[in-house]
Amino acid sequence: MSDLEKAARDAVEAADNVEMVRQIAALLAAQQLLNAQQQPVPAPVRQEFNATKWLVIGGVVVSVGLVGAVFAIAITIGAVCATACLLVLRGLWADYQKRR
Repeated sequence: MSDLEKAARDAVEAADNVEMVRQIAALLAAQQLLNAQQQPVPAPVRQEFNATKWLVIGGVVVSVGLVGAVFAIAITIGAVCATACLLVLRGLWADYQKRR
């Protein structure tokens, strides 16, 4: 092979390499542009005020509170009755013991 043929083949290979390098550079530049563009973040959607929801929550809280209060009053009344009953029975037992 002559030097001229060898030089021609090297020139063709160099031209192919230059074209490949240009394509790679174009791809990298396009990729950098795509990465640089940030996707817009949607603003958080604010839910509108729902009065019905809060009325229901308030009603449930009030109802549970009333049931708890009535339950506490019932326990208190039962405790007072039991105490009075025990005091009366203790007095009766004491009178019974004195008569013996």
